[in-house]
Amino acid sequence: MPDVVLGGQAVVEGVMMRDKENLAVAVRKPNGRITVKNEKINSLTKRYKILKLPLLRGVVTLYETLVMGFKGLIFSAEESADDSEKISKKELILTFSFATIVAIAFFVLLPLFLASAATENFFLFNLIDGLLRIAVFLIYLLIISRLKDVQRMFAYHGAEHMTVHAHEHGKKLTVENVRKFGTLHPRCGTSFLLIVLVVSIIVFSLVTHPNFFVKFFSRLLLIPVIAGVSYELLKISAKFSDSIMGKIIVYPGITLQRITTRKPDKAQIEVAIAALKAVLKSSLPSSRR
Repeated sequence: MPDVVLGGQAVVEGVMMRDKENLAVAVRKPNGRITVKNEKINSLTKRYKILKLPLLRGVVTLYETLVMGFKGLIFSAEESADDSEKISKKELILTFSFATIVAIAFFVLLPLFLASAATENFFLFNLIDGLLRIAVFLIYLLIISRLKDVQRMFAYHGAEHMTVHAHEHGKKLTVENVRKFGTLHPRCGTSFLLIVLVVSIIVFSLVTHPNFFVKFFSRLLLIPVIAGVSYELLKISAKFSDSIMGKIIVYPGITLQRITTRKPDKAQIEVAIAALKAVLKSSLPSSRR
């Protein structure tokens, strides 16, 4: 298995791949061609060594992943659209901001309100609040997974995983080789999200103040703590993926990927391969490129 740890995500009609130093976004344009954008990753952990400490590195990773993911989505949306369909960066930012507000309302505010209305018992309140967040998340995924555009993105998500699998198994990056692998991967961000939801039940239970607004704003302020703890759990599960405990931690996320991934077609695999090859080429010493 190669030493380089790879990650990525699906974008609009494309795939973003990254390692610790480099990032590439490959997108299928309306004319059928694949366009690739390369970028160097200048992580905050390189400039500030303290941010490499456990818990802090998880917060930094989450922040940087969100920023890189958003940039990748903007690039892919611009490249994959016809001139008549293109939307401005301002419109994309407004859309993302609105989506963030809706996410807070559904995944934080709604479960908190329903749990508060259901019981005053401290233990039951935290349990109901946490279970409702997980339920809302699952329902949300099931609903959007029926949309055709989302299904295409989930197929690119599957292509990303299959291509990474092929590389990690030392296979030449061809469509035929990639097709031999499955769409599920233990390091997927879906697994991270599910770990976040479970960890949040424990962390939020530390807030004992009865006031509704204190509980609400404390949940927002505790997101970095939850991200840090969840990241460490994900790293442990990846390091000991063959152990019983590692498999237990990863299993729910792997199961959830049956919703968030689809079998890609040949064209989608080609895009994922283009993204991964661009990252691998950027990682080579200049004399070997």
